[in-house]
Formats: sequence, C-alpha cells, structure tokens
Amino acid sequence: MANTNGKAATSLPEKISAKANPEANEATEIAENILYHAKYSPHFSPLKFGPEQALYATAECLRDRLIQLWNETYVHFNKVDPKQTYYLSMEYLQGRALTNAIGNLNLQGPYADALRKLGYELEEIAEQEKDAALGNGGLGRLASCFLDSMATLNLPAWGYGLRYRHGLFKQLISQKGQEEIPEDWLEKFSPWEIVRHDVVFPVRFFGSVEINPDGSRKWVGGDVVQALAYDVPIPGYNTKNTISLRLWEAKARAEDLDLFQFNEGEYELAAQLHSRAQQICTVLYPGDATENGKLLRLKQQFFLCSASLQDIISRFHERNTTEGSRKWSEFPSKVAVQMNDTHPTLAIPELMRLLMDENGLGWDEAWDVTSRTVAYTNHTVLPEALEKWSQSLMWKLLPRHMEIITEIDKRFVKTIRDTRVDLQDKISSLSILDNNPQKPVVRMANLCVVSSHTVNGVAQLHSDILKAELFADYVSIWPNKFQNKTNGITPRRWLRFCSPELSDIITKWLKTDKWITDLDLLTGLRQFADNEELQSEWASAKTANKKRLAQYIERVTGVSIDPTSLFDIQVKRIHEYKRQLMNILGVIYRFKKLKEMKPEERKKTVPRTVMIGGKAFATYTNAKRIVKLVNDVGDVVNSDPEVNEYLKVVFVPNYNVTVAEMLIPGSELSQHISTAGMEASGTSNMKFALNGCLIIGTLDGANVEIREEVGEENFFLFGATADQVPRLRKEREDGLFKPDPRFEEAKQFVKSGVFGSYDYGPLLDSLEGNTGFGRGDYFLVGYDFPSYMDAQAKVDEAYKDRKGWLKMSILSTAGSGKFSSDRTIAQYAKEIWNIEACPVP
Repeated sequence: MANTNGKAATSLPEKISAKANPEANEATEIAENILYHAKYSPHFSPLKFGPEQALYATAECLRDRLIQLWNETYVHFNKVDPKQTYYLSMEYLQGRALTNAIGNLNLQGPYADALRKLGYELEEIAEQEKDAALGNGGLGRLASCFLDSMATLNLPAWGYGLRYRHGLFKQLISQKGQEEIPEDWLEKFSPWEIVRHDVVFPVRFFGSVEINPDGSRKWVGGDVVQALAYDVPIPGYNTKNTISLRLWEAKARAEDLDLFQFNEGEYELAAQLHSRAQQICTVLYPGDATENGKLLRLKQQFFLCSASLQDIISRFHERNTTEGSRKWSEFPSKVAVQMNDTHPTLAIPELMRLLMDENGLGWDEAWDVTSRTVAYTNHTVLPEALEKWSQSLMWKLLPRHMEIITEIDKRFVKTIRDTRVDLQDKISSLSILDNNPQKPVVRMANLCVVSSHTVNGVAQLHSDILKAELFADYVSIWPNKFQNKTNGITPRRWLRFCSPELSDIITKWLKTDKWITDLDLLTGLRQFADNEELQSEWASAKTANKKRLAQYIERVTGVSIDPTSLFDIQVKRIHEYKRQLMNILGVIYRFKKLKEMKPEERKKTVPRTVMIGGKAFATYTNAKRIVKLVNDVGDVVNSDPEVNEYLKVVFVPNYNVTVAEMLIPGSELSQHISTAGMEASGTSNMKFALNGCLIIGTLDGANVEIREEVGEENFFLFGATADQVPRLRKEREDGLFKPDPRFEEAKQFVKSGVFGSYDYGPLLDSLEGNTGFGRGDYFLVGYDFPSYMDAQAKVDEAYKDRKGWLKMSILSTAGSGKFSSDRTIAQYAKEIWNIEACPVP
C-alpha cells in the first residue's frame, strides 16, 4: 500500500489534525473527520492506520453525514405523516456501501482527495469492504435496487429484513468442485449499521391458544425471543432523502439464562433459549432436508414478519398519542405492506392476530384492514419454489396462526361454493389448505393471492403466464387483482459507478447527466450509433473495462486471459433451468472442433474467453456437478497449447455484487439461456444490456422486453418458446425426440474421460431417457442445443465486424431505458401502494 511519499501508510498522519466535522463536504474537512474517527471512535489498537483502519474511519466519517440526512428524513416523514410502504424481503444483496453512498451524495472528488492527503487511494480503501451477506440471487438484488430507487424518488418507504451473520455461504473452488464456508462479513463489524436498543419486540414460537370467557383468544407459553433492530441508511441519489433498511437480530434476555443449571455445570441446558435465538439469524436459507431445518426456516420467516408488523403497528400507535385515537380503518390509508415472494406470507395471519388478539378487533374489521394493506409479488412459476408448509409443522410452531389460516380458508371456500357454481370442481386446488391425507400442507402462494389486494408478476411474459396458467381461476374471481411490474435495476450502481468511463461518454454525447435518474434519455444515443467518433470512444471504454476484468480474473483464479478475445459471460445462481450445462456443452463442442482443426484454420476463428460464475445451493447435487464440470473443462482447455490462444474457460468463484460490478462492464456477450417460461424476469440481463453487452438468449422472462427495446437485430435469439415447451416435453415422453449429432458428440466427449476421472454419468443421465425422476431432459437442453449452436455461430460472424458490433453495443445501451428500477418503483408507488413522494426540504 503506497502513500504519497512511497512509504506504507500504517500510522496516523501528523500533518493533519483530527477534528470532528459531521457536515464535512470538502477534502481537508473530510480528512480531519476521518482522522477524528480513527482516533476517537477506535476499533483497533491506537497508532495503527492501515488500509482496514482507514476503511472503517472513512465509513464512519461518511456515516456522520448519512445520519444527519437520515434524521432529517425521519423528522420530515413524521411531520408530514404520509402513507408509507414497508417492503418485506428475506433477502437483500446490498454490495459494498462506501462507493455507492459517496456516489449518491456526489462526494467522489472530495473523498478521493481527502484519502490522498492521508496516503491512500479511494479505490484501495473501497477494496477493503466486504459485501453484506444478506442475500443470494436476483430476489435479493432486486430488493436492494428497489431501496435505492425508493430513496432517489423521495418515497416514504422502509425495507425490512434479517441480519444474517454468515449469509448463504462463501464459495471456494477446489479439486472437488464447490466447497462452502461461512461468510465472515460481520466477523469484525459493519460500520454502516446502527443498533436501535429502544426498538425491541417479543416474538413467540410454539405454545398454545387460550380461549377467554368472552370468546377472544390469546397465544401463550412456548419460547419467546427478542427482535432487536439494526438500521442501515439508504441514501437517494442527488437528494437529501435517506431511508432505512431495518434488519432484525434475534436475542434472548438475561433472565432466560438459568443460572442454577449453569452453576450445576449444565451449560447447554441453561442457555438453550440463547442458543435457539442465535440460530435464527445464523445463515440464509438453512438446509431444510431435516425436520429441524424446516422448523428453522419457518422460524426465520415468522420472526421477520412478526417483528416488522409489531414495529409498523407501534408507529401507527405513536401517531395516536400525538393526535388522539386513530381509527383502525385508517390503517390501510397509512400503511402499505409489500411481500417480496412467498417468504413473508406469515405477515397475513400475524397482522390478523395482532389486530384481533392484541388490539381487540373483530374478524371482519381485521380482515378488511389486512386485505387492504398487504400486496404480493410473485417471483416464480417453478412448482418447487412455490412454498408449501406441512400443516403439522405449522400447528406445532404457530398454533394461533394455523387457526387464523384455517378460518381464512373456510370463509374463502364458502364464498366460492355460494357464488361460483362453475368452480366447484376446482375448490381443492384453489383452497389454501391442501388436506391430502398423505401430506397435508398450507399453500403459501394461495394464501397470498386470497388475502392480498394486488398480486403482481415481474415481467410481461411472467405476468401473462401467471394469469393464463398458475392463477387463472383466481383471475376469474378477481380480474382486477393482477398486475405486471417489469423488474428494473438502479442505473447508479449498475452503470454510473461501476463503469465511469462509459458513463462519462454517455453524458458527453447526450450533453446531460440527467439520464442517471431519467434512463429513458438513453434513446438519444441512437442517432449517434453509426458515428465513428462515438464508436471509437465506446471501444476504448470497453477495452479499459476488459483489461480491468482480465487483471481481476488473473488475481482470483490464476488464469491469464486475452483482453482482445470476445468476453462471453454467464453469471447467475447455478440451476438446471438456467442451463449452464448447455453453455458448457457448447464450449466442449467448440473445444473439440478447435482440436480437430489445422493451425491455419484456427487462426480464422474468433478467440473467445468464456466465464461462468454463480453459487450452487449446498444440497443441490446436479448444480454442484455443473460447477465441477466447468472447472474441469477449464483446467484442460486452458493448459492446451494448441487451443488456449483461441479459447479459455474460467469459473469465477464466489459470485456476488462486487464481482458483478467487475464482470458486467467488461462483458461483450452475455448468456441468458433459461428454458422459456421458467425465468420470471431476470435482472442481470438488464445490467448487461445497459452496459452495452449483447445478449444471446431465449424468449424468457425480461429477455422478451429487452429484445423489443434494443431491437431484434441486436439480440441473438434461439430456442423453443414458452407455449411450445409442454408439447415438446410430451413428445420427449413419447420417444419422439431426435438429438442433434453435435449434442451427442459433446456428451460423448465428456464420457471419453478427456476432462478427468470424475463420474459425470449422473449429470449426463439427466439429459438421457424419456421419462423418470432426474431423467428425460426436462429443461430441453437437447432440443434447444442446435439452435443455440447456430446462434453462437452468428455471434462469431458478428464479432468479426468491429463497427457493426460497436453499433449493436451502443444500441443495446440506448434501448435499456425502460429497465430502470426508478420506473418500476414509480409504478408500484402509483398503482399498488398509493404513496407519493415526500422530499426533505
């Protein structure tokens, strides 16, 4: 770590004085405030001022400013008393906060200068920050983009989540393939969170229901843990508004330690409630193959819902004390609760319980309030992802909630019986409780649809499938309940901050930087798409990003890649429906053909670097086999002297937001190749397109709309369409599928042992046969493989035409305006939540 005079900066600089200045905006003041925190908010031994100490002190200096804006926002919302949205999500994938907050407050220059005065570069210090491990995939990243947009649009809104200490896992790649170790982002502490010791709520599990003489009911006994609030500030871009992500931590109280047992040497027994409380926020999505695993997941979901709703209700009560008693019927005009997928479904029975048992409302009034307050976003049509909880497990953990769910179901079924003769034979599939004697379950998606005032999908195709297939009968009951809200991404993190060179070029050619908050302005680039000067600047920005990415790849994998080759990237959760297997089989076929060519033939090919990244869920065996195969193929290809000039294969480990911010700006081709009809939306496709990367993909999720916006000729399309998929599966079952010879050749090459001795039989078996569990190629890799390979050949041809490719790249960015999360959130605010901007003056 070099400082300005070439020495390692490890001690506090003496030339600059340490002065507290929470409002610091200018470089010297910022440097003084950073030093003040290094000295007087210490977390390390005195005198040390290495890069890590500099990060924490810089974060605390910036936090001073955020707290000030945060408090102003809180006071303003309190004064105006607008209707507010509360966004409930099991995941948030925040990424690094330092550069994002500095960027949103427009303080990049002053902070960079301040750190130089202290002997550091801003980039070096930012590198020290660990990603907050609060999410896994697109669901969590979407929630984080939404928070950024809520703040930027000055909307009165809060996020609620859980404070996972060890996230999902940190991915290591070894000879065995993927290995999982716990995330360590809280090993020291997070400088961004502020614990609110006055915001604590009791959350009960197990116990029983008491019936009072007046017929009212009360949930008693069981385990009671405490939910403690940690707040993380979310600053808007170019605005004073700074909102909150409130994360709950589970704790037990001091009196829950049995001192007598402890002194008898029964330590585990004495502290068992402390231990059980601590488990709740240990990891995201604990394995649920066991009964205990299922219980823990259900506990997490209820813990989030109960703590958040108690908090929301206590705020509603706070206003009562200042303004006289407010009627409960006004609750939905002050509160909107959005459930991000089915994980927070228990918010429905919990709100009912709090209204009836704690606040004395009758059923009808409580139901009216609840059903006008909650709304549900569906994120999947995959049957296994639509949550169903065992009824016996629910009765055990949440007996009062099961009474409420049973009553909701009973009343819903009665309404259908009384009013819809045509749906009598559909009642068993429409009901919330599936009373199949073999496996009675609660269908969470059904509970959400029945109880919410609005249900939305996350891309046009997805919403159409929900209405036509998954929820078709509900649509006939409530035709106005269903909406589409195509997902979006924040242009701040995903272009302005992660690709500053490209951003500056866009601003120069549009003659404004207003596109950062009005992304539709990007269409102004279309008129310059053929301009040679713009193409040349565009190419140099892309090259700079590719070189940066190449350095990163060499640092983390040891593989040296050529920045002049075509950078082809697929990064997302590893799942069979996302078809990373098709990608790697295509690479295997390409490798085999290159090996068969003469040297002069190889020289005519387009050199390509294929990068694949993503986490496979720890218990998802086939996904882990795919990770292993990609790594084994990479080992062979990258060390083959005949071929490695023309093809490299890299598995990028531990994919997260920070890795994405490096990969996406450096990408040229991105693969979004899920089986049509299976990806609800996808959001990484939007990030790649926004950064001038071309997409090879199927007509799935938001790909459909991206292709419409960027132009069909700028999208490499292949594959079956969603409406063809059921027929193709049926034909496969009937033995009518004829595989393409290239597909067979690629599979045979794997079986030949070229990529090592690992047994890929079970993985390849998933592509074989016509029916049976784990067989019959359910995701149509074989069917789509020939059109995929043909589309890849078109990519190679297009890449040879540099001017043509650059034009397509510019048009890709120019067509990405629709995919701003600002547009998505403005639509939620107006059409679902009925809330309005409340800017801090």
